[in-house]
Amino acid sequence: MDKFTYQNPTSIHFGQGQIASISQAIPKDKKVLVIYGGGSIKSNGVYDQVTAALDGFNWGEFSGVEPNPQYDTLMKAVELVKTEGYDYLLAVGGGSVVDGTKFVAAAACYQEEDPWNILLKQEPVTKVVPLGCVLTLPATGSESNGGSVVSRGKDKLFFGSPLVKPAFAVLDPQTTLSLSPRQVANGVVDAFVHTMEQYLTYPVNAKVQDRFAEGLLHTLIEDGPKALATPDDLAVRANIMWSATQALNGLIGVGVPADWTTHMIGHELTGNYGIDHARTLSIVLPAVMKVRRKEKEEKLLQYAERIFGLTTGTADQRIDAAIEKTIAFFKQMGVPTTLTDVDLGEKDIDVLIESLKKHGMIALSEHHDITPEISRKILMTAL
Repeated sequence: MDKFTYQNPTSIHFGQGQIASISQAIPKDKKVLVIYGGGSIKSNGVYDQVTAALDGFNWGEFSGVEPNPQYDTLMKAVELVKTEGYDYLLAVGGGSVVDGTKFVAAAACYQEEDPWNILLKQEPVTKVVPLGCVLTLPATGSESNGGSVVSRGKDKLFFGSPLVKPAFAVLDPQTTLSLSPRQVANGVVDAFVHTMEQYLTYPVNAKVQDRFAEGLLHTLIEDGPKALATPDDLAVRANIMWSATQALNGLIGVGVPADWTTHMIGHELTGNYGIDHARTLSIVLPAVMKVRRKEKEEKLLQYAERIFGLTTGTADQRIDAAIEKTIAFFKQMGVPTTLTDVDLGEKDIDVLIESLKKHGMIALSEHHDITPEISRKILMTAL
């Protein structure tokens, strides 16, 4: 296990009715800007709960943050923060809203000319507007980490800073009951792949991290399909919500290598073709597992045994079976597993490779050895 320093300052308020806790979580002297998406929070009761909790506060709102939040939209919120003097941000929504709010928090304090450079050039974030969040769609783990992904046209880029970790996050499983089956499936798959990309690398004798990760994988495989079959089961939703947070709050990733190849290639699929983020992951991950089977052999065999109970047959047979069971799980969740499933073909791969090069994604994987040529092989395998 590698050495590490771990700290997660986000306070989690988990359970039904916890939206009320924001009245105590935000200092009373703050001027709060509530940031949300397309307005579903007004139909599912979340907006009313937030409004009640903010009674007595000086607050306003900004709506319209898109799935895969767009830079131009977020800059309108930045201007509002500056002109109206907001000094606290409250994201209410899914991972895209939380990601977008993190960018607003950083961009509102950015002193240079173009805040896009926070993403494009990885300009350091030195000051932010403090923020909290009310999560309504468990998936990205953004509610308790320092990462954010923002889009500008076809460019979908990441930045990270510990300064944008939310001060608190409200996780009420009740808020997820109004999600569509597609949103539920996407959330489960996103959390699953987050876990896999910190787990499926090579052994470093990190027993705690491995078994935490395996527990999350078991829970998602067990409860993901239940969330689709019994959509009113609050206990199932609670376990999924907590799993998604734990998958990317940094805990299972400390002291171990990580491989974000699936995410980086997936970002290009979303940026160029508008495919749901999680659905790009379900397409790319099986292909990564196939192409990188030798580099990941030890962990693939561990995954095969501990997650699916595969202990007989040759190493190749067990790995093949584990990959097929992973694909079967994705299909059970109703998500695509090949490029053909989303009407893409070999001609589209050139576009994706050029985008990877443009964004500097030329040395991916836990070994930094996935070149554009290997990324092409992965995408060809995903057809």
